[in-house]
Amino acid sequence: MRRAAIVSPLRTPVGRFLGALTPLPAEGLAAHVITALVDRSGIDPTRIDDVVFAQSYANSEAPCIGRWAALAAGLPIAVPGFQIDRRCGGGLQAVMTAAMMVQSGAADVVLAGGVESMSNIEYYTTSMRGGARAGTVQLYDRLDRGRERSQPVERFGVISGMIETAETLAQDYGVEREAADAFAVESQRRAARAWADGRFADEIVPVPVPQKKGDPILFDRDEGVRGDTDMATLARLRPLIAGGTVTAGNSSQQNDAAAACLVVAEDRLTELGLEPMAWCLGWAASGCDPARMGIGPVPAVERLFARTGMGWDQIDLIEINEAFAVQVLAVMKGWSFADHDRINVNGSGISLGHPIGATGVRILATMLHELARRGGRYALETMCIGGGQGIAALFERP
Repeated sequence: MRRAAIVSPLRTPVGRFLGALTPLPAEGLAAHVITALVDRSGIDPTRIDDVVFAQSYANSEAPCIGRWAALAAGLPIAVPGFQIDRRCGGGLQAVMTAAMMVQSGAADVVLAGGVESMSNIEYYTTSMRGGARAGTVQLYDRLDRGRERSQPVERFGVISGMIETAETLAQDYGVEREAADAFAVESQRRAARAWADGRFADEIVPVPVPQKKGDPILFDRDEGVRGDTDMATLARLRPLIAGGTVTAGNSSQQNDAAAACLVVAEDRLTELGLEPMAWCLGWAASGCDPARMGIGPVPAVERLFARTGMGWDQIDLIEINEAFAVQVLAVMKGWSFADHDRINVNGSGISLGHPIGATGVRILATMLHELARRGGRYALETMCIGGGQGIAALFERP
């Protein structure tokens, strides 16, 4: 079976909810990062066999966003595309799906990515197809509704949202508010330090953002990083659920961003003039209790290590998506792993943001560039997933 190489992983800066990237819908962000990837990699667009893009909050403004964005980016009409969704793990799943296509011989070059514009997620109704003769029509916020409906109520009961699942883990694993706040502070400090040191320069694709008046403004920096965050600041925030540990300060943000990479068969790299940043070594997904969705990386990594024969001592860098600080700390306890110096070394969802469908590829870009800087060999990416899943993947630097 052919090895699958990751080539030129890159990302846009991450915008805050209703922040700088709001004027750009998801399809615009996806098209922009596809264009940038083709330019930076130097790939002949006609050699791209398929485009797979993750989006968790899809709609009919750009259906089948992989195909839609490929056309908007000017790729040849003959290049097909499709859309994929594994919620928070969708971006990583897009890359792994592309890897399987390459490994199996179904494709030589696949463009894989993810996108989310949480600022533009719409309201909708389910009651108007047949019309309404009278009375009030309810509009749902697709953003909140997607969290509430992430599991069948008939089987699992009502779970109010992801915050509730994080609080359950805090109780299960004995994670205190102070520990969660300390983790959040460190995430912010690491992200701010990474920006100050120029560590994101090679992975960032600036985005020109149209303005109502005047020329576009170039957006070139993650918008949610707050390097001055300290314990005193976070201690003043009220828990989102009374008596709980989760606050706005120790949770991931809602964000807008896109990210992408090429996944290329090893026997085509030289011919195409492409340099691999990493090989895909393996991946695994696993289900878990929807009420404890944040623990998903524990069974996913257990399954992945069993399949690959790898272990913690071999891993140079570890990324976990930081949906909540308490969730990361609970996962580390579930792993019996306590080395914070190898986890999220440049920050993650709490500081850099969590643009759902894009996060898996955003993490991959950051992780692989950092692995190269450190001269490490193995990197592990893990993600918890709303609805009760986990996903994990291993990469090796050439």
